[in-house]
Amino acid sequence: MQTNKSFSDRFDWSLTFILFLFFIVSLVAISSAQTSGQYLTNFVPRQALFYIVSAGMIAVLMYFDTDQYKKMAYYLYGAGLVLLLALMIAPDGQGQIAQPINGAKAWFHTPFVNIQPAEFMKTFYILALAKMISAHHEHHLLRTLKTDLLLLGKIGFMLAVPLGFILLQPDLGTALVFIAITLAIVVVSGISWKIILPSFGGVVLIGATLLWMTLNMQDLLGKIGLKPYMFERIYTWLDPYSYAESGGYNLIAALNAIGSGEVFGKGYQGRQVYVPENHTDFIFTVISEDFGFIGASAVIILFFMLIYHLTKITLQFKDTFSTYVCAGIIAMITFHVFQNIGMTIQLLPITGIPLPFISYGGSSLIGNMLALGVVFSMRFNHKNYMFDRSRQNS
Repeated sequence: MQTNKSFSDRFDWSLTFILFLFFIVSLVAISSAQTSGQYLTNFVPRQALFYIVSAGMIAVLMYFDTDQYKKMAYYLYGAGLVLLLALMIAPDGQGQIAQPINGAKAWFHTPFVNIQPAEFMKTFYILALAKMISAHHEHHLLRTLKTDLLLLGKIGFMLAVPLGFILLQPDLGTALVFIAITLAIVVVSGISWKIILPSFGGVVLIGATLLWMTLNMQDLLGKIGLKPYMFERIYTWLDPYSYAESGGYNLIAALNAIGSGEVFGKGYQGRQVYVPENHTDFIFTVISEDFGFIGASAVIILFFMLIYHLTKITLQFKDTFSTYVCAGIIAMITFHVFQNIGMTIQLLPITGIPLPFISYGGSSLIGNMLALGVVFSMRFNHKNYMFDRSRQNS
């Protein structure tokens, strides 16, 4: 029996409030970033507009229920692949529709805004992967190592196609996000740990081997397709001061900015350290320098609140499709936060991954809000039954 609830009870006010706090933090940080004089455009009104557009998008997404998302999943995945393919074959170069930025052909350029298809593909991929795993379990009610290996093969194939397009751009940071999403969904998919543990061990071993080869066998890796910028990011991560005039400049500037904020910061627009791209990928340095350890910690706590709330929502769902979708979205946001903040404090190599909901960027913000729009919808249309345990796949 389904319980009847009012709109107020069904709507997720807590998630709305968390996003409102991100909206305020984003506008304040971007406004402060612009005082460095490196930009001629006022990004604050644009970011506010992106938030307004995202809010309207969420309102539309809430009209679709979980079953409709499940039906649309493969179509959305296919549409995302078409966009990635179109980006790859589109004319590039100065003034072209796919003009590369920082060496990556990852955006469609329009007179109004640059569109990065991979940001939307993340959510499309999560939906399709969740549907595929749910359908597999419904078809194979008796799970064995054979059926789990078959499922792992399906997951690998579904990941390989968009991952290949993204690596060809090349955009290693976004590729890592797709891998993180996949690993998280695999963990909650019910695949036997007898398969998961060796698989994860293999991934760690491959990563460690590539890192060792990057430091000791650069020529060989270059012959198999790895780009020079990938090597440079590893070198500058491990020893930025040896590359202070080139690839290490951004990391050194970020470390100086964060450190100079000390405990309480220099105050709003009180920054003195110049950090390139500080309104996008390095927005955390602005927060840390202006508001110090206290302000940076407050932002991290805000992300913890978001992830904790999304986890609570996930545990409320009784159908596997919704559970997998939310797990993928949590992994996507968590990896973004960990990677972005980690790269500014030399914990991880620098990649072009923005800080979710705070960094300036239409595609990034709308892409993340698209994912949360799905969560809003699933939460709003979630059905409660008297006998939940007997309706695991309802």
